[in-house]
Amino acid sequence: MHKEEIIRKPKWMKSPLPKGKTYINLKSIVDQNKLHTICTSGNCPNMGECWNAGTATFMILGDICTRACKFCDVATGKPLPVDFAEPKRVADAVEKMGIKHCVLTSVDRDDLEDGGAEVWAMTIRAIKNRMPHVTIEALIPDFDGREELIMKVIEAGPEVVSHNLETSRRLTPQVRSKAKYDVSLKVLSIIAKSNARAKSGIMLGIGETEEEVIQTMDDLRSVGVEVMTIGQYLRPSPNHLPILEFVHPDKFKEYEEIGLKKGFRFVESGPLVRSSYHAEKHV
Repeated sequence: MHKEEIIRKPKWMKSPLPKGKTYINLKSIVDQNKLHTICTSGNCPNMGECWNAGTATFMILGDICTRACKFCDVATGKPLPVDFAEPKRVADAVEKMGIKHCVLTSVDRDDLEDGGAEVWAMTIRAIKNRMPHVTIEALIPDFDGREELIMKVIEAGPEVVSHNLETSRRLTPQVRSKAKYDVSLKVLSIIAKSNARAKSGIMLGIGETEEEVIQTMDDLRSVGVEVMTIGQYLRPSPNHLPILEFVHPDKFKEYEEIGLKKGFRFVESGPLVRSSYHAEKHV
């Protein structure tokens, strides 16, 4: 019997099911525009809260990823061809939703020469051209650490550019299928040296130690990251990484305080925190 099979989900991990008129309206807009959101593809526990607040995280470049990370519920396989009409549809949806801050993310597209950077830039520009007042966070893949591709996204003008480290250095080979810890730090360093605010996130409960969490904070600060998110890992299926621990909310609060003392401008730390949680505050 795996250890996680005898660990009961604690009461603090329960979140309300998405419902309400605003949620229904937003789901309709997303469906009508044939778009994907990480809210649904990633089974985010905050979907009800965020959608009823009028925000959502759009996932561009399809919903099939070329990588197979052990924590992620997004489908893995051979992606469909790039849809160059998608940027306009995303901009249409953002306008119809009437949101002030938009979060974009994508699957990894290792099948494309530019990793999808051009579509990233097109989508950001489409939103900015239609609604100059809307602020944008771009939660990007690593683009294999290629600076010219990362800069193509940054130069399109998002206010916040984030790339998740996901876990500690030691656990990275077990958790991420291709991404490397130092490549991710390089990506974040490139972001921090630009005019965008650099942001990253990790998840807890997969075997990391307190010392490793604090070292990860130091690594992120060393490359100029200003915003950090820390959340509880939730196992999407029996085929994914096991949960080794449900970290208590008090511990998350402790990490938040440690992070702020280390110089992060914002630290979102809690059991249900995900990358885009309270993202509008991080501009």
